[in-house]
Amino acid sequence: MLVLAGGCRGLQPLPPPQAPVPGRDLPAEERPPEGETAGHAVVPDDHTALLTRALLIPVRGVRPDQLRDSFRAARGDRVHAALDIMAPRGTPVVAADGGLLWKVRSNALGGLTVYILDDEQRFVYYYAHLDRYADDTKEGRRVEKGAVLGYVGTTGNAPPNAPHLHFQLMKYRGDGRWWDGEPINPFPYLTASRGTP
Repeated sequence: MLVLAGGCRGLQPLPPPQAPVPGRDLPAEERPPEGETAGHAVVPDDHTALLTRALLIPVRGVRPDQLRDSFRAARGDRVHAALDIMAPRGTPVVAADGGLLWKVRSNALGGLTVYILDDEQRFVYYYAHLDRYADDTKEGRRVEKGAVLGYVGTTGNAPPNAPHLHFQLMKYRGDGRWWDGEPINPFPYLTASRGTP
């Protein structure tokens, strides 16, 4: 299943914090496995692995209560399968997890993009609509969790008045197709986070 950043039109600036979601205030290890793929439940091993990684929110300064779950949002005739994280243009985008800076690409939908393959070669993290890359964002380099990859923008098909990061988490299939993993909802793993450094 090919899933690319697309259809981000209609985004609005970051809204005020929302009311608490039942169960979201539970300790991470007690939360139900809410992370769902486009058609499959996340296997317990993946759920546990993602919880233990303590993923960072990939936009500096964004708090867990500011995130909105847009994973299942309609984007034309498909499901978004990613999160849109609203932030001012130029806000640093950081690696949610460490790994190999696998691909640094530009395309019509995602604009300036980065794909990171985690150290276990289990998950791919996709960052799109960047305004620009950090100087040392180069393919083949290993990055630590929290490393600056680029800056929030509106490249690709993002509305020019709604800068945001399109962030996607995918289960890597082990076949070299960095763009074609099974999407996993990152929302429960990011809301378990304490934010970014």
